[in-house]
Amino acid sequence: MPSHDVIIVGGAVHGASAAYHLAAHPAFSGRVLLIEKDPSFAFAASALSAASIRQQFSDPTNIAISLYGIEFLRAIGERLAVGEDRPAISLVEGGYLFLATEAGLPVLAENHGLQAALGADMVLFSPEELAGRFPYLAVEDIAAASFGATGEGWFDGYGLMQAFRAKARALGAQMMTGTVTEIATEGGRATGVRLADGSFHGAGTVIVAAGTGARPLIEPLGLPMPVEARKRCIFTFACRDKLPGFPMLIDPSGTYCRPEGELYLCGAAPSPEDDPLATDFEVDHALFEEQIWPILAARVPAFETIRPGRAWAGHYDMNLFDHNAIVGRVPGFDNLLIANGFSGHGLQQAPAVGRGLAEWIVDGAYRMLDLSPLGYERILEGRPMVEKNIV
Repeated sequence: MPSHDVIIVGGAVHGASAAYHLAAHPAFSGRVLLIEKDPSFAFAASALSAASIRQQFSDPTNIAISLYGIEFLRAIGERLAVGEDRPAISLVEGGYLFLATEAGLPVLAENHGLQAALGADMVLFSPEELAGRFPYLAVEDIAAASFGATGEGWFDGYGLMQAFRAKARALGAQMMTGTVTEIATEGGRATGVRLADGSFHGAGTVIVAAGTGARPLIEPLGLPMPVEARKRCIFTFACRDKLPGFPMLIDPSGTYCRPEGELYLCGAAPSPEDDPLATDFEVDHALFEEQIWPILAARVPAFETIRPGRAWAGHYDMNLFDHNAIVGRVPGFDNLLIANGFSGHGLQQAPAVGRGLAEWIVDGAYRMLDLSPLGYERILEGRPMVEKNIV
């Protein structure tokens, strides 16, 4: 008999969400073990992310996931309360503002129609309307913009992760510090995990939510895993001018910027040819000075004069196949599940994914949201899930 009904490898936001949703499921009474190699989470994406949520995707599954996510975040104080302790994650529904040039207008309009049809609260601005709403923006080259009037914004990602962990623990989930080195299998089933200290822990079901550490656990099972670590840098700065109602600004170049208290937080993906496998957490300050700041200063003239602040780097678990998450049963193994390859969207997708994994284990199928489009099968079949709004 296995020592635990479910073992979850990776104790950050997705592992913690799955542990909570399992422990809270009214039809589940099993034993859950959450294993994390670094409980300080010093290098975890959950702690180093820009921590934001949007419905402005082009794929209906991604939109539905974030629609559920914002409802979950709004009610987090009630949902994840432990006794009198009600967690707060400083959710700010400041909205995403996607700017589009004439070339990007058809995709923006198409995406807006789908988002609105699925219930997202999106507004399309003409250049004149945009200038009226956000007078501090330079919009001469902009044909239109899409803005999340409600339901989009930013929050404390580390706080969300810790709230999931605290509630899961209060509901009976066990937690362990250790490095999983192998998923043990036999006869098409996972039997447990082996740790670096040589110990073995049996499991009825195993979930791999190990971020950039998932590939060395999955590929020995004979499956391709197109997920690698990619470095992303985040920079902060102060601006002398007050810019009321500043949103999560997405420039047509892909550069983003949003408020962070009295400061601003910004970043951009490097060019594909300058985006190797991440092996360190060193900040690329030249990216800010040579690429990000010039773009932001041209878009927001007030940013021509700023005071740079703290900067840090984190690692995306980047799905190089199609930049979308891989969620659900691992093909060939009845009781091995995965939540990986979030490519920068992990925090906002954690509530829905954790619930979906719990439903799969308890009910044998997705109930609330159909997450099957994110399934591993598309990797094996060479069938990418197309998402046009990758930031």
